[in-house]
Amino acid sequence: MKLSDLNTSEYNAFYQPYIDKLPDDHLVPILKDQKVEFINFLNGLKEEDLKLSYAEGKWNVAQVLQHIIDTERIFQYRALTIARGDVTPLPGFDHDAYVPVSKAHRRSLNSFIKEFKLVREAGIALFESFEEEMSGKLGEASKSQLSPRAAGFISAGHQKHHLLLFKSHYGL
Repeated sequence: MKLSDLNTSEYNAFYQPYIDKLPDDHLVPILKDQKVEFINFLNGLKEEDLKLSYAEGKWNVAQVLQHIIDTERIFQYRALTIARGDVTPLPGFDHDAYVPVSKAHRRSLNSFIKEFKLVREAGIALFESFEEEMSGKLGEASKSQLSPRAAGFISAGHQKHHLLLFKSHYGL
């Protein structure tokens, strides 16, 4: 299934800006291409770049990296839960509450690179394992309908969104 085949009833309209950042391709190739692109970006950073923030009160690079990884994990869990037919409504998450307790400022660049690779690889394997019927199931997350395939595209678009912000706002 290509991105253009995704129905807007499969996700909350809040996520449309993330979806709009993606090419019209199948999910797994997008995830694989992004993995390479993002790791290349991370490999170009220096340890001191992790402390950069583009304005007072805005997250630094380390915090954004942790946020990207956390969000990817959460959307993978949502996709898995819904694909397996669990009808339990999944709660939202307050990303602003996650950041201070993550202690991202104590982490090294290499630790972020390693974790991103592992989490993205786990996601790729997860989405490769879904048959079309599983991928299109609808469940509830954050009080809205969500399909596993939409969760994957949202996660990919979210990562792309932050990569673009690193370039436009952080000058990286």
